[in-house]
Order: sequence, then C-alpha cells, then structure tokens
Amino acid sequence: MNLISRNIYPHLQKAKKSILLLGPRQTGKSTLIRSLMPELEINLADESTYLAFAGNPNEIKNRLQPSPKTIFVDEIQRLPSLLNTIQVIIDESAFPIKFYLTGSGARKLKRGKANLLPGRIYAYHLGPLTSSEIGYNMNVQKALSAGTLPGIWTEPDRDAQIKTLTSYAGIYLKEEVQAEALTRNIEGFSRFFLMIAAESGKFLDLTKIASEAGIPYHSAIRFFEILEDSLIIRRCDAFRKSERKRLIQHPRFFFFDTGVLNGLLNNFTVSSDRIGMLFEHLIFNQIMDGAESKDKHIRISSYRTEHDVEVDFILELDQEIIAIEVKASANIGAFDLRGLKNFAKYYGKKHKSIVAYLGDHAKIIDGISILPWQTMLKELGL
Repeated sequence: MNLISRNIYPHLQKAKKSILLLGPRQTGKSTLIRSLMPELEINLADESTYLAFAGNPNEIKNRLQPSPKTIFVDEIQRLPSLLNTIQVIIDESAFPIKFYLTGSGARKLKRGKANLLPGRIYAYHLGPLTSSEIGYNMNVQKALSAGTLPGIWTEPDRDAQIKTLTSYAGIYLKEEVQAEALTRNIEGFSRFFLMIAAESGKFLDLTKIASEAGIPYHSAIRFFEILEDSLIIRRCDAFRKSERKRLIQHPRFFFFDTGVLNGLLNNFTVSSDRIGMLFEHLIFNQIMDGAESKDKHIRISSYRTEHDVEVDFILELDQEIIAIEVKASANIGAFDLRGLKNFAKYYGKKHKSIVAYLGDHAKIIDGISILPWQTMLKELGL
C-alpha cells in the first residue's frame, strides 16, 4: 500500500521545537510521527506501558538511556501529568532534545489542567485526507460514502471499509469514553451520540436532543463537550459582523468525517435526500482540514437571518472574507444565489462570493463565481 504524503509533514519535519500533534482516532498521527524516525517510542495506548508510567513519575527519565534526541509519546492525553516531567527534561537537557507528542484533544488536556509546555512546543492538527493531498482528484462519491480517513481511503475492499466504519463508534465509546471514565452514564452517552449524528450539520439544539435521548439537559451539555474534546465534532459559530452582534445564537456542528458519520447512522448510501447534508460535511471538513494541514489560520462561521435566508459558510482566510454556498448539484440557477446576495447587502464590505458545486466547469453568474468544489479548494490554497 502506498502511503499518501500529508501536507503537514514538512511543517513537522522542519519544526525546531517539540511537537504536539492532535487529531481524532485513525487519522494517521502515529504513522506520520513514525515516518520522522524518532529514536524512542512510548505508546501510552498500551495498557502495560500506561500503568508503568502512571505508577512511576520517573519512568520516562529511566527510559531516556542512552540519551535519545527524539522521543515519540503516543496518546499523551491518557497521562497529562507526564507533560510536567517532559518540560523539566527539555529545560534541563544538556543537548537539544525533541518530543513528538500525539493526542486526541487539546481541550481535554487543558480541562485536566495539563501543562501544555508554553514556549516549548508547536501544536498541529491532523484530520482525514484532503483533496490537496491527492492532487485535487478526489472521487466525490467515495468521499461522501466512505469518508477520507487514510486507512479507509486506501482500502480496496468495500466490505472492509464498511466494517471498519461501523465499528468506529464502538471503539470510540470503549477506548475514548469508557476507558477514560469521561462519563459514568455510558448508555445515556450512546443514545446522545446517535442523536447528535442524526442532527449533524444542523443548528445545535441541545434541549431537543437531550429530550429525545432521554437525558438531562446538563448531561447533554457535558456530552457535547466530550465529543468536541475528542475532535469527533466541530462547531461552526454564527457569523458576526462585529464581535458584539450575532444573527443566530446557535452554532451549527459537523462530524469530522462523512464515513464515520455514515457508520454511526449505518447508512452508506448517497441518496438524493442525504447528498446535500453529506456534501456540506465534506466541504466544511475539507476547508478546515485543508487550512490546518497547511498551517493556515482560518475562521469559519455560518450566516442565517431571522427570515431563514442562509449562506453555508463564511470564511475569514488570509485577511479576506469569502462567502461560500454549497450546492450538491451540477446545475446552478439564479435562485441558488439568493443567500449570497442577501449576505452581500448585510455585510456591505468587499468580499468574495462563491458557489461550490458538483459540476465540471467554472463560470460566473450575476458576478458570483460558480466553481467545481475541488477547483474552489485549489483557488483558496486549501
């Protein structure tokens, strides 16, 4: 199997400080770090290794013989206190020493009051594969159905893809939630997880989801935080013309991968009633992961008026505002531009307006760019 080159690799390779690489499970973090050839690997996902380190604060010092210069610590979120010892090692080392740390959530580490080594570490994010990483030649039907996790994308057996994706939720619940004792109510969390999947892509209404999942509202808040902490879902806040003004208070939210979402819903068909939702997920994740893979700062939000006129995504990228409407269609008409024109009147400042669609040709309608979705990503440098 040929490994796909990841955009983030050169940034990791040339980094002069230690690295914290974050990302959901199965995005290829460990594989990527191993390609940097660290001299020592400590895998905290291994239970015996975890217990050895949890029971002895000096275990890592004992293993730094004979003085390796590059150390890989996998699943650092399992033992956040280890970061204190790593800081001491970095500060007191008589020679340059670099740590490669991987984990499934920075906020989880922060909530655990972990020492995130300020000034000593660079943090990066690794998501599923991006269109850029496969030459802007991504098969859209495959991406919408099976997602773009590296191991899934390169798996030629469709049945194996589906089996892996349908088991993802169970593995996540067992290894991420239950093993780390993130909640005692694993049954309630499982119901909430399914409800969140069914509502993904919509504006967040935790009151409704809590009611349908049969859990208290405060539990729903906590469960949503767990999903955010482990990078399974991302929120897309309401667009603000200023920091003090919002159009809609509730954010939208998206699963990090369409294949994982489909696995949770046990539905891998890209039917006419699902393609719009799936295509929005794909575009949202490609924008986010594309920016993060190239170490670009991005802010993404959603626009909706009180009369329900919407624009899917408003990007703040490279000091530009870009309004993007996502259409899972090969044909675009004047009605499809309604939201973008409404946003232009509301915003009243210079910006770009783009429709990302499933057609093959770039064109302009009423001054708005209509672009094949991968052409759009390429033009945005994502």
